[in-house]
Amino acid sequence: MKTLYEKGKKLNDALKKLNQLNPDNSNLKDTISNLDQQKNQLEIEKKELEEKYKELKQEYNNLRQKVDRFNLEKEKETKKELEFTEKIDELNQETDILLEEIDKWQM
Repeated sequence: MKTLYEKGKKLNDALKKLNQLNPDNSNLKDTISNLDQQKNQLEIEKKELEEKYKELKQEYNNLRQKVDRFNLEKEKETKKELEFTEKIDELNQETDILLEEIDKWQM
């Protein structure tokens, strides 16, 4: 019950303060006008920031795709290098075997 009474008292206090406000007060009108201008400016800045965010997100996605393609190409190149190295090793072994055979025939 106490909380209900406190809430009612706070509501009455708030209503009294609102009733004391004079809408003809020029200082209040100026403050409201300034706040409205600031709100409008903030909304404009928010829209600009949202657009910039969209652009940056798109740019990030594009760069991410390029990095992924680059990594894929790098993997392919690494695989080709490994295959090439294996082929060279095989050729070296065959060459060694052939040289041994030639040495045997020359003796």
